[in-house]
Parts: sequence; C-alpha cells; structure tokens
Amino acid sequence: MNSLVSIIIPCYNQARFLSEAIESVLKQSYSPLEVIVVDDGSSDNTSEVAARYSMVRLIKQDNQGLARARNRGLAESKGEYVNFLDADDRLLPNAIELGVRSLQTQPEWAFVHGRYRYIDMAGNPVRHFDARVERIEDYYEALLRRNFIGMGATVMYRRAVLESVGGFLPTLPVCEDYELYLRICRAFPVGRHDEIVAEYRLHERSLSRDYGRMLQASIKVLRSQQSCVKGHARYEEAYEEGLRLYREFYGERLIEDLRSRFRARGSKALFLAAKDWLTLLRYYPHGLLAHSYRKTKCSLRKCLRNIALALN
Repeated sequence: MNSLVSIIIPCYNQARFLSEAIESVLKQSYSPLEVIVVDDGSSDNTSEVAARYSMVRLIKQDNQGLARARNRGLAESKGEYVNFLDADDRLLPNAIELGVRSLQTQPEWAFVHGRYRYIDMAGNPVRHFDARVERIEDYYEALLRRNFIGMGATVMYRRAVLESVGGFLPTLPVCEDYELYLRICRAFPVGRHDEIVAEYRLHERSLSRDYGRMLQASIKVLRSQQSCVKGHARYEEAYEEGLRLYREFYGERLIEDLRSRFRARGSKALFLAAKDWLTLLRYYPHGLLAHSYRKTKCSLRKCLRNIALALN
C-alpha cells in the first residue's frame, strides 16, 4: 500500500489562483493524498474557494505569515511525506509520484527536489528555468553559494525530518524555505531528480518581487550560518560568495525599482520608500554608494558640458 502524502497549501489573499493549485493536486497520478489549505487570515474569499472541494481540509487562522501557516499545516497533517504548494502555483501531474519514488529509492535522503518552469498570470508557460546543476558533492556548500532549488513546491520532505528540525523558522517573512534547506543539509543527505514537477506563477504580488524583503531576509539567512562555516575554508568561501550574490541580485533590483518609483511619482516616492532606502544602507551600502557616485559624476559632466557651451 502506498504511503500517505500531505500537500499543504498556505493561502493569504490568493483566492483567484487557489482553485488552480487545488486542482493541480487532484490531478496527481499518485494516491493516497491529503490536501490541507491554511487560510492565513485572508480578507478575500479564500475559505469559500477551498470549501468547494470535498477532499480539501480547511484550516483558518489569523494572519501569521507564510512560515507559521506552513507549520500549522504540518502540525495538522498525517502524511509520511510532505509537499508545500503556494496558492498561486501549480504541480504537474507526476510531481508527487516522482517525489515518493525518489525517497523510497533513496531511504537516506531527507528531501528530494526537482525542477520547475514559469507561468504567466493566465497560467501559460512563459519560459523554462533550467535548475539542473553539476554533480553536487556537498549540498550544504552548494546552497551557501545560492538557492538553486528555487521553488519550494519542487521539494518533497520526509515528515520525520521536518519534525526533527522543528519545521520553518517563524520569524522569517520570506526565504524561510531557503533557511530550512540549509538547516536540513547540515545534518542529513538530500538529493534531486531532473524532472520538471511544478509551475511558478509570475505576477505583481509575488513575494519574490518584494526586493527589499528578499534582500534583508536572504542576508539574514546566510548570516545565521556564520558560526557553522567558521574555520571551514570551503564553506567560508561559499558563504562569502552567497553574500555577494544576494546583495547584488536583490540590491540592484531594489535600486532600479526605487528609481522607477521616483520617476513615476517624484519626490513623494522617496518618502514612501524610506524603509527600502534604509534596507539598502544596511545590506547593500556599497552598491547604493556606487549608484550615487555614478549619478553625481554624470550630473557633474552634464554641468561642465553646459558651462562649456555657454562660454562658446
């Protein structure tokens, strides 16, 4: 008899996509499944959508954030294996079967992950994301450099492992999955298959587009590993590389986003974005200074050119 798999779908004001997420679970080639939707204090009709499906168990709570919603779903679930699916994303029909097969074939793995592709607002594929990497000898070291797993729905966990490490860190608003990967990989072997098993929806309310929060959280997650990497040359190198990558990746995007807001709304945008400016000063100060220097240099050059034209 197949082992029970728990699929946990936290949802906060994503009712418009929730039915697609649920139906992607109902189309799975594997059984038995239990589907748990955690309505994390939504103000839309999330609970109404979930209640339309007899197979879905709905749990309602006050808004507590993604990590706590996932932990609540985990505490209420019973499956030997666990998959977390965000309410705006979808699983492909063979996702659960591939995950279970991999973990049964490799009983030492704490989790297994696959690949994903992007979809647009309407659910149409827009491009493939090639998450395949070279052979990994040390998952912890590789994840210090970057979160190549990327999408949480591609990961299937052993329930016993999640319980042994205490689930997701509730103080993190984003990047809580990345922190969990690092924590698990320090203690357990993990693995992957190369199949695309999930679809990541691109839209304006995606948490990954909140560059200020992503910058802050990704740096905090890596800094939490500092004591673990100290004295280990390869880990220290990977740690520093990861810090540089996240500072530049999210820092540059946040700067460009702030510039776009300033162009659209003028000086008022500077006041409204004060928190983002402070985030840059704290987590990406050299990048912010470099942009300021280039802007000042450009303005000075323009000023000198205007003076030369006036003298002529």
